[in-house]
Amino acid sequence: MKHIVERIKLANGAEGLLIDVADAQVMTFEFNFRAGEYLVDPAKWETPHLMEHILLGANKLHPKARIFQAEFEKNGAYNNASTGVYDITYEAECAAFEWERILELMLLSISQPLFLDEEFEAEMGNVREELNGRANNHFRHLSLAMRKYCGYQGMTDRERLKILQNNTKKDIEAHYKRTHTTSNMRFVFAGSIKGHKATIIRMLEEMELAKGKGRIPLPLEEPIARTKPLYLRNQSVKNLYFIMDTFHLEKLNEDEWDAGQLINTMLTETLYSRILGSAREKGLVYSMSSGFNQMTSNVSWWFGAQIMPQNAKPLFDIIVRELNAVREGEIVEADIEAAKQYMLGRYQRSGQTIGGTAAGYTNRFYFEDEIDDYYALPERIKAVTKTKIIKTTELMFQDKTWAIGFLGSAGKPMADELHEQIAQLWQNKD
Repeated sequence: MKHIVERIKLANGAEGLLIDVADAQVMTFEFNFRAGEYLVDPAKWETPHLMEHILLGANKLHPKARIFQAEFEKNGAYNNASTGVYDITYEAECAAFEWERILELMLLSISQPLFLDEEFEAEMGNVREELNGRANNHFRHLSLAMRKYCGYQGMTDRERLKILQNNTKKDIEAHYKRTHTTSNMRFVFAGSIKGHKATIIRMLEEMELAKGKGRIPLPLEEPIARTKPLYLRNQSVKNLYFIMDTFHLEKLNEDEWDAGQLINTMLTETLYSRILGSAREKGLVYSMSSGFNQMTSNVSWWFGAQIMPQNAKPLFDIIVRELNAVREGEIVEADIEAAKQYMLGRYQRSGQTIGGTAAGYTNRFYFEDEIDDYYALPERIKAVTKTKIIKTTELMFQDKTWAIGFLGSAGKPMADELHEQIAQLWQNKD
């Protein structure tokens, strides 16, 4: 969607983006606070999550959560919230004709929650159900365990269930007071902004939140090089789940990041990609995922899938072969051009909705305080060269910092064998 982005900083310290999409029929709002689990004692890990659940409930003008939600949703508006290791984000979407009413309700819920005893008890039960459900997601369980194994802050859902009862309403109120300040808030609004900017600024500056002491800094986390695999035994799981992470101990610049996105596309993102396509031709794996994650001072490149144990070794042969081939420059221009066309098409599809357009800005803005130039992305994709791809791929292996984890019933000896097989990727070059 055609749009104009403006960054604004308010008198109360809040900062955000206004994304003007002319004649849009919906408006979206996001409010982000550095308020995630990294800020609490590990024994109280669920405090931010519980707070997020309760905050969009009873407030100064609505004595029960159901009353607030009924008022909020009466014209079809939507709201939700999410908690992660670093952030809590509250979001809403509504018809353009009621944007001011919905924004007022969101600001009320964020700035004037009641944190009722009965809603705390109810959400303790709801969070317990949520965590129990997520604990059955084997890939999620392995991913969270790998995060800890690699040296980052994290906790599995099963671990979180064991300490859920440690959290009290006083913990929630203290965490809210510490983190929900205007100077720690970032926001992104998208929709028909023209003619409404002054009203938006006034409403945001009149929020009844303390100003605070600024944006809370992110933790500086460094990955750990592991010489042995993580193995999570689960006798009920016949497939073998695996996640492999390799780390570059510095952040990637924009050219390197773009090259990484392109080679990632070439390797796993399509049914004709070099790793996934080759594996499917041999009937080895149904799907496979991979991706880059930018951290505060480093970057990771991960690969993961679930696979029948007997297919793991041949799949790992393909992974090793294709990654080494890229590092040695065995890439044809036709494959690069095909990946570029795929990425350009995905770029066009991503901005078809107001929410999709806003999502193109939120992650980097919240995490890095940077604004991507949305309209520059096609030229950035086109500028990726074979040389840049090879350089970026090599960067991701040069620091020899990596780990691999497995979940299933295949046994530790098999995990050790596969670990040794994949370790070739860090041994080939000095």
